[in-house]
Amino acid sequence: MKRNMSLFYFAILISALFVSSGALAKPRFFKADNSHFKYVGRVDFTDPQKPRFWSPGVYITTKFKGPSCRLLINDEELFGKTHNYIELIVDGKPSRIQTTGKTNNIQIAKHLGKGWHTLLICKDTESGMGYLEFVGLVCEQITSPGQPKRMIEYIGDSITAGAGVDASEVACGKGEWYDQHNAYLSYGARTSRALNAQWQLTAVAGIGLVHSCCNMDILLPQVYDKVYLRNDSLKYDFSQYQPNVVTICLGQNDGPQDSVKFCSEYVRLIDTVRSKYPQTDIVCLSSPMANAELTAVLHRYLTSIVQFVNARGDNRVSKFSFSRSFNSGCDGHPDANEHAIIAGELTAYLKKLKGW
Repeated sequence: MKRNMSLFYFAILISALFVSSGALAKPRFFKADNSHFKYVGRVDFTDPQKPRFWSPGVYITTKFKGPSCRLLINDEELFGKTHNYIELIVDGKPSRIQTTGKTNNIQIAKHLGKGWHTLLICKDTESGMGYLEFVGLVCEQITSPGQPKRMIEYIGDSITAGAGVDASEVACGKGEWYDQHNAYLSYGARTSRALNAQWQLTAVAGIGLVHSCCNMDILLPQVYDKVYLRNDSLKYDFSQYQPNVVTICLGQNDGPQDSVKFCSEYVRLIDTVRSKYPQTDIVCLSSPMANAELTAVLHRYLTSIVQFVNARGDNRVSKFSFSRSFNSGCDGHPDANEHAIIAGELTAYLKKLKGW
């Protein structure tokens, strides 16, 4: 009898140890439409269990519990071969991975502590790389992460999209044209993190205001109201994101243009932005990779544009010029260190502008 009782209490003790160690907490699948996932950026929710997004810098946040987590995500595999890069930030520590197929089951983390962990999933590559579809996470438990109240939108081209930034794994001129893209390291995302703000990168590599490069058949004002900017498709609902500040960084791909044509189209773009965001501050930026000639041209144009718009009664439009040209990245773009400098300059200006 004593032996049986000893075995009984031993079994209870083992069970208690398993429960206290979390051994009985099995991973579960949390679908993309779970309310504890927070999406920032232009996302197509036609299928809420597979929300689709193209733009660089679109990100998803949540908090998960337990020592491990897996990400289920689909890649369009545009042209049957391209694979997007994704930035995974767990407890503030970033890592960059690339998809390997149309469906992907990716180990985000393992051997972590048993408690709660923050997670941010960011699309590093731009619209021309095709879409990603977030399917969900496999982990013990998730909860809402909370979001900064401040919001910023960054309108621009390849610089804003984060092209040519990251040569840490594939050197410039090597691999594919998108191997050095990293929207998470772009000046916009960095500026927002420094200001405790959400970010949205409304940017397409090669795009211009009146002239795009590389035989591109779209212009920024034409696609500004779309979810899939590169293909000029899917209307975007601007009520989803009402930024405190919008920055516009265009002109690099336009080059020196007829002043009347360029300035007129720029004013029209400002008017479009104002119609979507009545209360936002709009900041017109110089191009941080422009040469001396283009920098001088853009300075004259932006000065005239801002003066004209202010004279009409819109005093919430201003301009900001970067201190120099930044060209140490791939194809003359700013590299990661230079994006940090650009972000530092813009952060200081926005702090003063908004009193943040």
